[in-house]
Amino acid sequence: MRVTFRPVAASVAAAVMLVGCSGTDQIHRAPPAAATPAGAAARHGDLVTLAAYYAQKLRWQPCSGGFQCARLVVPLDYRAPAGRQFSLPVTRLPAADAARRIGSIVVNPGGPGGSGVDYARQARSALPAAVLARFDVVGFDPRGVGGSRPAVRCMNGPQLDRYLGTDDTPDNPAEMSALISQSRSFGQACERESGSLLPYVGTADAARDLDILRAALGDAKLTYLGKSYGTYLGTYYAQLFPHRVRALVLDGALDPGESAIDENIVQAEGFQVAFRSFAADCLKRQGCPLGQAGGSGLAGGTAAAAGVTVAIAKLQGLLSRTDHAPLANDLGDGRPANQALIAGGILAALYSKAYWPLLRQALRNGFAGDGTLLIELSDALVERGNSGSYSNLVESNMAINCIDRPWPRALSAWPPAAATARQDAPQFGALIMWGSLPCAYWPVRAAPVPAMRAAGAPPILVVGTTRDPATPYRWAQALARDLSSGVLLGRNGDGHTAYKMGSSCVDGIVNRYLIDGAVPRSGTVCP
Repeated sequence: MRVTFRPVAASVAAAVMLVGCSGTDQIHRAPPAAATPAGAAARHGDLVTLAAYYAQKLRWQPCSGGFQCARLVVPLDYRAPAGRQFSLPVTRLPAADAARRIGSIVVNPGGPGGSGVDYARQARSALPAAVLARFDVVGFDPRGVGGSRPAVRCMNGPQLDRYLGTDDTPDNPAEMSALISQSRSFGQACERESGSLLPYVGTADAARDLDILRAALGDAKLTYLGKSYGTYLGTYYAQLFPHRVRALVLDGALDPGESAIDENIVQAEGFQVAFRSFAADCLKRQGCPLGQAGGSGLAGGTAAAAGVTVAIAKLQGLLSRTDHAPLANDLGDGRPANQALIAGGILAALYSKAYWPLLRQALRNGFAGDGTLLIELSDALVERGNSGSYSNLVESNMAINCIDRPWPRALSAWPPAAATARQDAPQFGALIMWGSLPCAYWPVRAAPVPAMRAAGAPPILVVGTTRDPATPYRWAQALARDLSSGVLLGRNGDGHTAYKMGSSCVDGIVNRYLIDGAVPRSGTVCP
């Protein structure tokens, strides 16, 4: 997989649920802003000072399903507020109980590059009735993302197909040369098509936008639910504006103190743990494509562990085979079902335990020589539509990741990093590490990440899942320790993120925190 995603399970779930459906894209999303050239951002002439941006009023219009829509204007460069601007789409679902309304809750699904508008549109399933009653649910597309005007664009559909299909586990000079060429070309394409935006799409500026949105919503303080990468956005907000925090839920937390290289390694380890958990579950079921439990002559846990080891070896055999001989597929678009796309499909399905049955079927097909379903899972993760067009998730994801924290610029640093990742996570480490290689050639250098303490903020609830594939639990533990007022809540389970993922214990604690400000004992772990 040629990108380092931190998407929220709910967004991936919506995509994966529709894998295989014909005639439509996988998920609803805001119309792309690709038709607006990067240099042609609209000017709102009356917004020339930061105070004017904070004083703007959102002009809400009805949109489908009981939602309201508006646009928020923010400066491209906060050091020059009289210059160019971003126009960001915003949507809200008004509180069901207007008489008891507390205010707004702003939601972000992660990515980076995930659409907050699309996520808010899932509010009735993503949030419980108790929260829907008391808060307007508000989502926005961050600067450069989705329906932002302008938005980051780099490549067309066929170019992205080639980029995402490039072998990202190079094991000979030709494959290494192709990987380097594609990674460099991606950075060059982004500079050519969106170069003037690239210095300004990082999380530090998005957090400032979030505060302008808070003011435009009429809230004295921010109530926020951020999932996955959305936890980093929320953490940055709390660092910049600690006294404007009302309640922040940071679910599926990232650790801002982790280096970029170490973050990739730890995430790869998380996917390795998740696959082991999937394999152990699969082996207990009839028709598991990875084998069957029992029959080894070993007892209890020893037999189970041996079975998982065999299952992982079988998976590695499939990945190794597709590295040299792609599987068949019936998509008819000329893309080979190679290791890059097969691995992307496996990773996509590991985001949520609800998709383990789909992964079992996809692997069953794959071992029989058919990679169609695995490619469709990979397409869902990167928001590729059936027509071959993409949202700008891949491009904005890379643009934000590459400037949010420093990456090695010397190519010589990458092979040892990939080797370490492969050692720690044999099936997924190298491909996740090499997927970030465009950052070595990125036209904009990243700034160092400040220490995130958010001193002066009220209690901030940091939530993690013990076997989370994309944001391992150790990151939630680290973030809760780093924040001056961090409170840790854990879910003992599988899948990405915890809130509204099947634990009534987690949901009840988060609801009480959002509504009443009540926090649990830090370190509480729910079943």
